[in-house]
Amino acid sequence: MLKNNQAILPPQTIGFIGGGQLGRMMAIAARYMGYKIAVLDPTPNCPTAQIADKQIIAGYDDLSAIEELIEISDVVTYEFENVDLKAASKLEEADKLPQGAYALEVTQNREKEKTLLKELNLPVPDFYIVTSEAECQEALQKITYPVVIKTCRGGYDGKGQIKLHSEADAEEAMNFVKKHKHCIIEEWVSFDKEISVVFTRSVSGEITFFPIPENEHKDHILYQSIVPAEIGEDVKEKAYDAAKIIAEQMDIVGTFAIEMFVAGDNIYLNEMAPRPHNSGHYTIEACNISQFMQHIRAICGLPLKDIELLQPAIMVNVLGGDVENVLHATKQHPDGFIHLYGKADIKPKRKMGHVTFIAETVDEVKQQVTQFQEEFEK
Repeated sequence: MLKNNQAILPPQTIGFIGGGQLGRMMAIAARYMGYKIAVLDPTPNCPTAQIADKQIIAGYDDLSAIEELIEISDVVTYEFENVDLKAASKLEEADKLPQGAYALEVTQNREKEKTLLKELNLPVPDFYIVTSEAECQEALQKITYPVVIKTCRGGYDGKGQIKLHSEADAEEAMNFVKKHKHCIIEEWVSFDKEISVVFTRSVSGEITFFPIPENEHKDHILYQSIVPAEIGEDVKEKAYDAAKIIAEQMDIVGTFAIEMFVAGDNIYLNEMAPRPHNSGHYTIEACNISQFMQHIRAICGLPLKDIELLQPAIMVNVLGGDVENVLHATKQHPDGFIHLYGKADIKPKRKMGHVTFIAETVDEVKQQVTQFQEEFEK
């Protein structure tokens, strides 16, 4: 919490832990507002460092580097959830981390995350926590196949998890637990679509919600987000109500995202992210304020803006293997706002950027995407 609710105003300095694309887009938003930028990241000239005033090149758990970040920053935020908790606590004690350490503690541990959601009586798939092959075997006898087994810490874009279709896959699960030790086994939810709720909450408890995107994945990586999601008012209300409960219970500050499955008129909460989210990138062009700028306003103690969807949108991720084709299509096609993240190494499934399309109707946006992809594939 900021002392005496004192706002952090430009040109004061915002410190970032993590220098990837989310940090970069938050920093760009802060730059527009007139803030100075400092970033702590072990990779020289990382995406955020390219627009920062200062980079501290050090590991995220380097407490002397954290001390330096505290000294040069008026407020600090983070771009990913696997921040060292000792470092987060140090920042919180110095009154530099309005988001606090608790949201990190919960979201970087799937056991704590799912347990909290269950305690709040929110809809989650049945799950078991296992730390040994014996516990894994016992859990698999209680749960209905298919199931998914995940590591309790780490893992993203489908890494650190496998799907088990039947008892024939039990040995694979045993080997997974033997390797990773602390795991969660979850009932597989048959769902119609995946959505995410992206919201921002201020230090004073004010909360604003962005329009809900519908997410499509390829190979466990988000491929595109379509806004607004094609869901009924009942589902929308359930999704927002669940997010409000979480926001208040966890005392969230800043932009936060919750991935959910939709099955008929029901929702099931999947995973949470205590920071801006890939599925919220569309807000840069399609809303009157982006998830990134609203986040900066929240952590700096400024009042939040009411959110409007200016036009329907589709955000398409650009992976490593797509970069050249996307640049070719951009030369030929007038539609689409391209964002490349400044990453030095191009890898096939690495997120290198995104393209956002907007138009008067969802159908028109879909047509833009189709035309862009046709040019892309030439």
